[in-house]
Amino acid sequence: MTGPLLTRWGRALDPDAPLPEHPRPQLFRERWLSLNGRWSYAIVPGRLDADPPAAWDGEIVVPFSPEAPLSGVGRTLRPGETLWYRRTVTLPAGVRPAPGDRVLLHLDAVDQVCRVLAGPDAGRLVEVGRHEGGYLPVHCEVTGGLADDGSLTVVVAVEDETDAGPRARGKQRTRRGGIWYTPQSGIWQTVWLETVPATYVERLVLTPDLAAGELEVTVHLTGAEQLPVRVEVHAGTRLVGAAASRPGQPTRLAFDQVRPWHPDDPFLYDVSVQAGADRVTGQVGMRSFGVGPGPDGRPRLLLNGAPSLQVGVLAQGYWPDGFYPPPADAAMVHDITEMKRLGFTMLRKHIKVEPLRWYHHCDRIGMLVWQDAVNGGATYRPEVITAPAVAPFVRLRDTGARGHRRFGRADAAGRAAYERELAELVEHLRSVTSLALWVPFNEGWGQFDAARIAGEVGRLDPTRPVDHASGWHDQGAGDLRSLHVYFRPFRVPRAVRHRREPRALALTEYGGYALAMPGHPWGERSF
Repeated sequence: MTGPLLTRWGRALDPDAPLPEHPRPQLFRERWLSLNGRWSYAIVPGRLDADPPAAWDGEIVVPFSPEAPLSGVGRTLRPGETLWYRRTVTLPAGVRPAPGDRVLLHLDAVDQVCRVLAGPDAGRLVEVGRHEGGYLPVHCEVTGGLADDGSLTVVVAVEDETDAGPRARGKQRTRRGGIWYTPQSGIWQTVWLETVPATYVERLVLTPDLAAGELEVTVHLTGAEQLPVRVEVHAGTRLVGAAASRPGQPTRLAFDQVRPWHPDDPFLYDVSVQAGADRVTGQVGMRSFGVGPGPDGRPRLLLNGAPSLQVGVLAQGYWPDGFYPPPADAAMVHDITEMKRLGFTMLRKHIKVEPLRWYHHCDRIGMLVWQDAVNGGATYRPEVITAPAVAPFVRLRDTGARGHRRFGRADAAGRAAYERELAELVEHLRSVTSLALWVPFNEGWGQFDAARIAGEVGRLDPTRPVDHASGWHDQGAGDLRSLHVYFRPFRVPRAVRHRREPRALALTEYGGYALAMPGHPWGERSF
């Protein structure tokens, strides 16, 4: 095969304005500016604490990684190298700050470690932020770096060790093959600026209580002032709830009549929040998730209090031309709507965190989401992650020094980073209406202390079930007895048949099957 595989959206890409949509529908403001498009780049030996390079290698299309065809680069960032980005932008009149305003720079995902500098020009840069972890957003204030004419130079330095260290890497591997993907590095979600007042809404937490007919809203502010907050909820043009609130204080709004959110009726309420001069908007659906008895008394997954057969696909979100980022917003919509057209009700977001717009589309289209955490750790052993596919009786303990070594989790700092990023992931996606279940570990990849981790996730978010160890190496915890069945017929476990299993039984992977389409295969071999 010659040349990259391009999707129809990749072929139509405008490199000066890729993915131009507002990237955060749950916390929308009017005054914002996308920085996606052409940046200068360089890949040089050394660490990210060095000075920016004196010369640049060329242009890269952000937010596509240098390994991805749509970036226009075609190079791989390796351990021991730093990927540098630079762009100068002038804020338009509608975004330029008034006296007292702040300007925030958002990099919605950078793989794996980044350092951010900003200033009025390339000769006057100061460090404004650092971040470790390739799947969650980076936020920096750059107000002091603006020139008098509203121009700003941004420089980003990135290191990515992929699978040479314990950091979260998902299904990337230095040597791709089998079920593992080509590595990708650097900026892979939208980069954007927004202008906010001195005190502004930093975070909005929306928690439906369907049984009570109430929506709990918590507004978190950043700034010196403790401003009063007003929250309004609309169903279309009709005001259905309003309340005054205090920052950080949960406030409940009762609805006279609730329209539940469901995949067959994905109705969303509009939420607006006013805090001083700041106004943000978002959306929320009224629904509930859980585990409870079905008609036969056996435990079942519940949606809105009723048993729910959630039939889905493993949505890995790895594009042939964009790699981690989709080539266009419409590409994500196409994937979701096609799966719904085919009769599926759920997508398991597999070992990846998508851009927030992906979850927004699931909310509005009506597609349930099971969210995997992103795995890390040392090199995985075949007897841990592969053998159970053909020998399902293999079930290893994941606790203590011996268990940690066996699962590639001997590094204490790597385990701590996983737990920190898992907690951040829960906060990041907490208000997603369609998110129905958390999956901390999959098939033993970087698994450790899964029973304890499941308890932590349940305490962080008691509104959703947890599948603590999807596939094999079940530790008897969480809300699901989760089975992956390959190469053999599926049989209901004896403990389930004899009603000794208190958790819901779920067949969470099986198969697998391939449908080869002419002109679309990456290679000649098929799984």
